[in-house]
Amino acid sequence: MNNGKGQSVIERMREQALAFFHSAIEAVDPIGAIHRHVSMDSGSLVVSGTRLELDDFDRIWVVGAGKGTAPMAQAMEGLLGKRIFEGAIVVKDGHGLPLKRVRIHEANHPIPDQRGVQGGEDILSLVKRANDRDLVITLLSGGGSALLVAPAQGVTLKDKQEVTRLLLACGATIHEINAVRKHLSRIKGGGLARSAHPARVVSLILSDVIGDDLDVIASGPVVPDPSTFHQAEEVLKKHGIWEKVSKSVRERIKRGVNGNIEETAKPGDKSFRNDITVLVGTNLQALEAARKKAEFQGYRTLILSAMVEGETREAAKMHAGIAKEIIASGHPIPPPACILFGGETTVTLQGKGKGGRNMEFALASALALEGEKHVVILSGGTDGTDGPTDAAGAIVDGETVARARSQGLDPLDHLRRNDSYPLFQSLGDLLITGPTRTNVMDVCIMLVRDRNGLIE
Repeated sequence: MNNGKGQSVIERMREQALAFFHSAIEAVDPIGAIHRHVSMDSGSLVVSGTRLELDDFDRIWVVGAGKGTAPMAQAMEGLLGKRIFEGAIVVKDGHGLPLKRVRIHEANHPIPDQRGVQGGEDILSLVKRANDRDLVITLLSGGGSALLVAPAQGVTLKDKQEVTRLLLACGATIHEINAVRKHLSRIKGGGLARSAHPARVVSLILSDVIGDDLDVIASGPVVPDPSTFHQAEEVLKKHGIWEKVSKSVRERIKRGVNGNIEETAKPGDKSFRNDITVLVGTNLQALEAARKKAEFQGYRTLILSAMVEGETREAAKMHAGIAKEIIASGHPIPPPACILFGGETTVTLQGKGKGGRNMEFALASALALEGEKHVVILSGGTDGTDGPTDAAGAIVDGETVARARSQGLDPLDHLRRNDSYPLFQSLGDLLITGPTRTNVMDVCIMLVRDRNGLIE
């Protein structure tokens, strides 16, 4: 069936899903996010309603880390210009932009590397020079945990790399991963704020974590940390990797549990007394933008949640079930329907294939919806990167599995081996955006039409 213009309804739905996804990305553009919350007014920097008289400060420093911090720094340079004394940020490879006052370090993600260490040490050296007459502006976004690297005493970069690999492979949540990271670092868990004290610290943050928990985004370098050494130990033991991490990591955590090492910065620490922390972009903002675009296109819309988490394959089955319910009964909303949800699921690796959680979600959804002719699902990372690949995710429909099999591919086998990328590459169904230079977790768009209706 086509829409009378030589294009099938499914092809049209696929185009619309892509358009809705790009609307979500545009809504959390870092430059726009900064300008919505920060402005200049008669010599004052206004941050979410709080006025900071720039004459009260001798120097302004700009530091930060994350996939979206280059455009954030561009925005701050546009506002402050030569008032910025010096600065440094760490971004993922390929995510840099031309800056005039702020140095850029590019580093590896998600496994930290020596360049990340150099960037972290550069930032610490800058903020330690700040005094009570200085203003430190910190820019943070998703990816900051891997990019902002300053190993704690007795812990090596190699130790941190191995811990990160093990945590990513075992299915640990980002909250669990960062609880461990913070206790192996001098800069995470409030460490950056401690180093900048007594300077005034203003932090502008793009959230990439469930619930927008400030202490988890980029591992909370500028906010109090409620997690403990004991919790870090529990995470490693819970996932069966305590004995797999290095001896130096185990020894540090044991010493922390026994009270022989100072904990990360906690609520009430003097380092946070005059700080300002503002969330400038969230997953829900991205979902709202996609919802408005879908409504304009004639869809009935529903945002299920911006906090979807859990095992990727199980989440995919549940959402496929919602699509089937819409077709069968018109619940929770009748077609043509656009169901939106976001968050960050986890993949417990069982194979050695190539892929990411969004591609895995799409493949599991395609299998669950095999033969269903009325559904399109797009799942993509807002940062433009899904796992260690150049894809943001993938787009599927009820014919995806049949098309794969017609090419001699076994979708279930690809799913079992965590090898979704080659399958979608063969089908031409990869979602390729390139670096978006933002990051507010993942966005999933599910379009459902009725059995006879056409969508224009």
